[in-house]
Order: sequence, then structure tokens, then C-alpha cells
Amino acid sequence: MTANNCIHITFGFGPAMAEKKKCCTSFVVMGASGDLAKKKIYPTLWLLYKGKLLPVGTKIVGYARTHMAISELREKCVIKAKDNEKELLDAFWASNSYVSGSYTEREAFAKLDSELKTLERGADVANRLFYLALPPSVFETVTTHIKGTAMSAKGWTRIIVEKPFGKDSESSAQLTRHLSSVFTEDEIYRIDHYLGKEMVQTLLVLRFANAIFQPLWNRDNIKAVVISFKEPFGTQGRGGYFDEFGIIRDVMQNHLLQVLCLVAMEKPVSTRAEEIRDEKVKVLRSVPELKLGEVVLGQYVGNPQGEGEAKEGYLDDPTVPKGSVTPTFATAVLHIKNERWDGVPFILRCGKALNERKAEIRIQFRDVPGDIFPGKTRRNELVIRLQPNEAMYMKVMMKQPGISFEPIEGELDLTYKNRFKDVTLPDAYERLLLDVFNGSQAHFVRSDELAEAWRIFTPLLHQIEKERVVPIQYPYGSRGPKESDELVSKYGFHYSGTYKWVDH
Repeated sequence: MTANNCIHITFGFGPAMAEKKKCCTSFVVMGASGDLAKKKIYPTLWLLYKGKLLPVGTKIVGYARTHMAISELREKCVIKAKDNEKELLDAFWASNSYVSGSYTEREAFAKLDSELKTLERGADVANRLFYLALPPSVFETVTTHIKGTAMSAKGWTRIIVEKPFGKDSESSAQLTRHLSSVFTEDEIYRIDHYLGKEMVQTLLVLRFANAIFQPLWNRDNIKAVVISFKEPFGTQGRGGYFDEFGIIRDVMQNHLLQVLCLVAMEKPVSTRAEEIRDEKVKVLRSVPELKLGEVVLGQYVGNPQGEGEAKEGYLDDPTVPKGSVTPTFATAVLHIKNERWDGVPFILRCGKALNERKAEIRIQFRDVPGDIFPGKTRRNELVIRLQPNEAMYMKVMMKQPGISFEPIEGELDLTYKNRFKDVTLPDAYERLLLDVFNGSQAHFVRSDELAEAWRIFTPLLHQIEKERVVPIQYPYGSRGPKESDELVSKYGFHYSGTYKWVDH
């Protein structure tokens, strides 16, 4: 069944027979009054609606404890529309409704079910998609009530679960056990928005559709891999939430580890979701538990030379507990014990209040053997810029233009905004929500992936918390602690500082 027109095709020995049925899909935003819904989910649904990408007959239902009219919800949502899109925006909101109710009472979910049945009246097929934009503390009660009261009787039911998927192996396993007791794995979509990014999805094509890279992609040619995530701002008054999780749980254990899997995985049998996810799990199973000695932790402090927020450190945020040792920066060195990658460090680095906004994959190749330009060559690097300004470039050595014969650094450049001038790249959430409508789980996290990810990080996290490891201070707006650079250098990655990317 296709999501957009509900055409069912039966294949036999004769010609295909198609039967078109009237279809209704209800998209239920659980936690519709929260920031995630207002700033991300509703704006994404608007973009899909505007682009005519939502399945025909889609109805959007907001659900939260707050008593609120649709007009109030509309005012609070951060939706950008052009002047000539006013009528279209009105039509979008006309497809919305809102139900207020408890997250713990069965009667409230019966009320929600009644609203959905009213919207589904006259449909031959009625699908339901629940987006849990909720705190993890209510996941179990909400999913139990959905299963008992609000499942579709004549179509599929799917749920989207937002991170955090637990805080460690035990809590994650408990959540997984509960979800698997009420839903099947193909009904559960654990969303990690990094898997919806253009350049992350490009990785599979880059690696497995280009013969040039396949013989190079191994320990014989690659010296180190660095996957970085940098933000130029601090917690901005939301440190209370961040302090409960820290930078490792917030970014490294999920976003960066998922990218690592795509960089390191073997070629799947096909592009089917389960084939891809099987290979990702194999990578994770080859990664030993992370040790404290292979990690640098940092926490930003105010920069006296900075302006505005930059003058304030993490502990100056009034929502952060006094004396907190929660890291806002981390560098970790992971190892993959398999034939392809044994001996190649995979360095994950992430932090807040740094000198720039950037997320990238940097694959550094080995030194040139028998170098005839001693001291003048630099290692080749393949750099994949995830954000901002998506790009892919290969750092290569070339001759200094002119009479000189000196080697200098240059690049083979594929900057997306130059190469694909008339293409608008969709937001990660747009891609992922479309995947859910279409039943594709290739870019979502499977339960065994999640278990392996937590196996790698849980012992480290428990040790940090038990011993109250004090993070190294670094000034707001810097590159992070110098100890991070020292760790990276220790494991063989060379940062020369002589090359500067020119944003064309």
C-alpha cells in the first residue's frame, strides 16, 4: 500500500489488479503544547503539506494536558509562510484539531479515540501515527493507553519515539521491553534527526556507488576518522534539562555514533532497511566499551573578552545545579575491532559554547610513503560537511601556481549550494516523517542498535557520575580544552593548521 493514495496491488500469474480505496491517516502529536511540537513538528508538517507530500486525507490531531483552542496553538507555533501562502496556511490549520487530556487516564485516551473515529468516518482504510513529543517519564503509560484504547481498527498504527531512549543500558532496556510488549518492532520508529540529514544519507551512495573509494576505505589507507559536532552557544537558560543528561548522552552516544556506523559499516546486501541496520549493528558489536583514559571532558566558563552570553559560563546558568560537573564538551576515541578498521581511531568530538557551528566527518589518510617533498606535504583528507552549508571536499596537494615548484594544499570541491543551485534540500524531519508515512525504517534506530550503543557508553557514564569526574574548563568561544587536541594527536590524527576552507 502506498502512503499517498492507498492503492493495493495484488500480483499473480496474470496482470496486476489494483483497487483504490478511500484512505485517512491521522497524525497525532502527543505533547502538542511543548517546544518540540511548536518549533519542529508542526513547522515540518506545514512544509510537507505545502509541498503536497502528505498522504491524501491526512488529519493532524494535537493532544496535550493544556486546554487550548487551535487558534491558540497556531499563534504559538513557529511556522514561516510567505505572504502569498496565507490561504494555503489557513487550509493547513483547517486540517488540524486538538484534544486536551491526561497522559495517565484511560478515559482521556478513549476521548482521543472517539475524535479519531470521527475524522476517519467514511474511510475504507484508517491509519494512525502517534508522535511522542513527551518526557520519557510518561512513555510507558501513554503507549499502554494507546495500545489499549487508540489503535486503528482498519489500518496500521505506528509510533515515533524521541530521544532520550533511556539514560543507560538498564533504563534503555526497560523502555525497550515495555515498547516491545505493546508494539511490534515494525510499528516503532526511534527517531534520530541526524539520520535524516542530506549528507548523512549521502554516505551510503558515496561509499557504495563509487569504485574509487572502495579500495581506499580501510586500515591500510586511512589513519584516523574524526566526527565532530560544534555549537557556538551555551545552554541559554535550559541548563536544567541539559544537566540531567550531559553532552555524551545528548549528542555523542546517539547522533555521532550513528554517523560512525555509516562510515564504518560493510556493504549491505541491498538498500532495504533491515539489511542496512544489520550492518550497523555489526559495527557496534565490534566496538569495545569506552574507557575513561580515552576521553577528555570539558565544561565552558565565561570569556572575559566575550560579549553578552559569552561572558557567562555553564555554572552561571540559573537553571544549572550549583557545583555541577556535567560535561558540556567531550572527545572520545573509539576502536573497531574488525578486519577493516583494526588500529584506526574513530574520534568523536562534540561541545557547546565553541568557536563555530559545524558538524563534519573528517577522514584523514596515511602519510605518502617515500615522500620526495620532505616536510612540505600534508595528509589527504576527505571532509564531509554535514552542517551548515553542506559540502564534500578532498584535501589534496598541488603545485603552487606560477614559477614555484612548491607543493601547497588545495581541494577537490563539491559544495552543494554551487553544484545544485536550484535544489532545495529538505529538513531532516521532513525526510524522516515521510519515511514513517511510507513505512521505511532504514533511517531509524532498531532496538539491538540501541542496546549496543548503550553497552559501549554505560560503564563510562557510570564511572564519571560515581567518581564525579571534574571536567576541564575551557573559555566560551574557544576550540575546547587543549587536552582534547593532545588526545587526538596521541592517537595519530595530525592537525596542521595550515589549511583553511574557503566557503565559495
